Amino acid sequence: MSKKAIISVFSNENENNEEPISVTTPGEFFEKNNCYYAMYKETKISGMEGTTTTLKIKSEEFCIVRMGTTSTKMEFKKGKKTFSMYNTPYGTFELEIDTKVIDINVNDKGGKVYIKYDLNISKQARQTTELNIEIKVLEN
Repeated sequence: MSKKAIISVFSNENENNEEPISVTTPGEFFEKNNCYYAMYKETKISGMEGTTTTLKIKSEEFCIVRMGTTSTKMEFKKGKKTFSMYNTPYGTFELEIDTKVIDINVNDKGGKVYIKYDLNISKQARQTTELNIEIKVLEN
């Protein structure tokens, strides 16, 4: 059964001295087939209005699936490189994700995910990114 939750996503690119991206939004949280899922709708602030984001959380793997105006499936597996296509209204980009650190601490009440990874977009300069996600299940 799906539970209401508050989902906070904080993303920081280390090398470019860019402002971190922080989004806190209502969503849903549930468990299915030994995986936890958190789902939320993107807003104008994220630049992906019309997109639903699903976070698929396993004990040692993490996946971001976006469907809508922006679509992608980004997989994070410690010590492995994964590849995906990132479809936006402005074009399609190839992503190479090299996960360096992944720390998942999630249970039926929510939890935290920390990922540090190198991201290469369409064979451009590699950027190191840190992703912190916090999920808080709202009590009825």
